Amino acid sequence: QVQLVESGGGLVQAGGSLRLSCTASGSTSRRYPMGWFRQAPGKEREFVARISLSGGSTNYADSVKGRFTIPRDNAEKSVFLQMNSLKAEDTAVYYCAAQTGNSASFSTTGYAYWGQGTQVTVSS
Repeated sequence: QVQLVESGGGLVQAGGSLRLSCTASGSTSRRYPMGWFRQAPGKEREFVARISLSGGSTNYADSVKGRFTIPRDNAEKSVFLQMNSLKAEDTAVYYCAAQTGNSASFSTTGYAYWGQGTQVTVSS
């Protein structure tokens, strides 16, 4: 079992930045591709970003491309979501997740382990 804990959410004005962190604990001898998803009130959980095992490959939703990045630190068993130029429509609960396969997955069904989520609120 892998436990994921997110932190770094909060309230920020439009145009500002936030950096979310996700740290793994438990059975962490195996590494996983990692993803970030978000869920706004009344909407389905949606893909935001993904990073491969090595960190050499990343994918982003069109809505965040050019504004968000997803670095990882394997030594610290952590993945981050650097969010710049935030917009009101970025307001959501953000979740990190560990993917069980190696092929890129942009669906929640491809991820076996989830954090509890952290709220990001962007005021306009």
